[in-house]
Amino acid sequence: MKVELQLCSIEEKFIINNIYPLYLHDLSEIWGHQINRYGIFEESDIRTLAEQNLVFDVWWEHPGVLFPYLIKVDDIPAGFVFVATPPYTPSPPYINYYLNEFFLLRTYRGKGVGEQAIRQLIDRMPGYWELQTNPTNRNKRAQNFWRKTLNRCTNGEYTELGHHYEDGEKLVFRFIR
Repeated sequence: MKVELQLCSIEEKFIINNIYPLYLHDLSEIWGHQINRYGIFEESDIRTLAEQNLVFDVWWEHPGVLFPYLIKVDDIPAGFVFVATPPYTPSPPYINYYLNEFFLLRTYRGKGVGEQAIRQLIDRMPGYWELQTNPTNRNKRAQNFWRKTLNRCTNGEYTELGHHYEDGEKLVFRFIR
């Protein structure tokens, strides 16, 4: 199985747009989000997936600052990773990279694909990293994934913090690579 992390071009943005609703559906189990009255996982009155996709254009408008990556397995899309740098990071100024979104299609989970993608990502972008996830029992699988993956990718050199942000309590992981 060949796992490849590639920066997603604007021409391939539609691939992430196609996968993104699946990500939001998965998150709804963890965060308890509901669809809006138009059947879209959004709090606002966005009516179509096409409208929702426009929100994510920002990821392609700031090259060198925002990094939308596709995860591919044997040249087939398997997920995505969004990485932000200042000023789009929510934490202290010493954080170089914020892992904003990470999604792997269920077919590829538990097979080492996520760890390979993260390893490629942090090898490509050395510095101070942060990622946040839901700290509740509904999210144990993701918490276990991050602990195992960060342990392996950083030789156990990472920290866990709990912080209260405007959108709720988060489990925060920080590490240097």
